[in-house]
Amino acid sequence: MLEVKDLVVSYGRVRAVKRISFAVEQGQVVSLLGTNGAGKTTTLRTVSGLHAPDAGEIWFDGERIDRLPAHKIVQRGLAHSPEGRRIFPRLTVVDNLMLGAFARRDRGAGADLARVYELFPILHERRHQPAGTFSGGEQQMLAIGRALMSRPRMLMLDEPSMGLSPLMMKRIMSTIAELKAEGVTILLVEQNASAALALADHGYVLEVGSIAFDDTGANLLSDDRVRRTYLGED
Repeated sequence: MLEVKDLVVSYGRVRAVKRISFAVEQGQVVSLLGTNGAGKTTTLRTVSGLHAPDAGEIWFDGERIDRLPAHKIVQRGLAHSPEGRRIFPRLTVVDNLMLGAFARRDRGAGADLARVYELFPILHERRHQPAGTFSGGEQQMLAIGRALMSRPRMLMLDEPSMGLSPLMMKRIMSTIAELKAEGVTILLVEQNASAALALADHGYVLEVGSIAFDDTGANLLSDDRVRRTYLGED
């Protein structure tokens, strides 16, 4: 569904992504691992059209998208829930959610709103409340729900458990597992490597802007390099 070929991305003179290539098959969960500054967030922002690549190609469902603006990429079925959530704090929950459907051309947003409320009942209970009054975990639910309102065929999640309590992190990971079971294709950047790889069909490890190695999620969980660097195990 997604194919990234020889992607190069820079910020001024700093090259953040150095000719990486990877693929995400339909129905898979694929995880990108790496320490801070490895290029994970830059990769997602470039795929979603928020940052222009210096070189390389990005293909989504057989169409090249690296020259398209972000809203056109969303319309093609690729949604991005960004790092830091980026909700609109002064708008109500329901207004935040409906903004996720802004680029849609159909009239089916009502059904998707009901589905988001089913996934996250707290959003329905507090739908008329300003989003800025929510806790970090509730804002993360809102950010994922907003991305789902575009009815994506592929969902990119950037650090969905960052700053959350262990209980809320489990809730978010459970939701990701539920979306996977429904057939949603997911590209996941997640600081909790153990949780991410437990969900992943495949994983890629980025080091200083390059892919160091990749394997199935299960194999990476048992890989000594991953266990030492990302799981804190000897």
